[in-house]
Amino acid sequence: MQKIIEFRDERGWAIASNQAEGAYLEAGKGLTNVDLLPAGENRRSIMKGNVPLLKPLDGEFYPSHDAIDFYHRYKEDVALFAEMGFKALRISLSWARIFPNGEESFLNEAGLQFYDDLFDELKKYQIEPVVTLAHFDVPVELIEKYGSWRNRKLVSLFELYAKTVFTRYKDKVKYWLTFNEINMLLHLPFLGAGLVFKEGDHRKQIQYQAAHHQLLASALAVKAAHEIITDAKIGCMLAAGSFYPYTCNPDDVF
Repeated sequence: MQKIIEFRDERGWAIASNQAEGAYLEAGKGLTNVDLLPAGENRRSIMKGNVPLLKPLDGEFYPSHDAIDFYHRYKEDVALFAEMGFKALRISLSWARIFPNGEESFLNEAGLQFYDDLFDELKKYQIEPVVTLAHFDVPVELIEKYGSWRNRKLVSLFELYAKTVFTRYKDKVKYWLTFNEINMLLHLPFLGAGLVFKEGDHRKQIQYQAAHHQLLASALAVKAAHEIITDAKIGCMLAAGSFYPYTCNPDDVF
């Protein structure tokens, strides 16, 4: 008997808020760690947590500030995605576009409305949104006030943020991710978790404490998603690749 296999032609695409939106301080958005990552020779050092100042520096170019201007051009971009046959679009929300200082004292309606409008545009073209809550995105005020994810306070703040967007978009988004490449904070801690180090800091201890807090926040976000959106699909994401270590020494494996 001949076996018939049906192939479904379904394509998707992925962007992140800091890689695409631009408008980095527009309509009430707060500054984030990713807004402080310059292009060029200083980029990787800052990604690792060697951050000279928590503000943009003169003479540096910051890709996130303008990006591809998706914030203003999303309608024409989504139309192009549809023309290319995309059935899903993975995006991330900017925490600081919704809570500019990361805390409940200021909820930015303009930021929430932007994502409402984006989801409506995707629906118009029958493109399914897949939404990441944190794609290397920490409001700078949380870094200044609490030391970012080294502080357990960020667990409850992230849970508040997650519950806010789950409630707002429960009828528009069914597929969610909590953190993008959650393990990246062990490799590039400022990029992955907004961690800034000073001389004398026990870096590894801080990184693993921050990882614990992100894992806890991720679990609480998953719990909240299932409570607020009964048919939600939600998980987390790892950075991974295929490598052969130089030796079996754990440092080489890492």
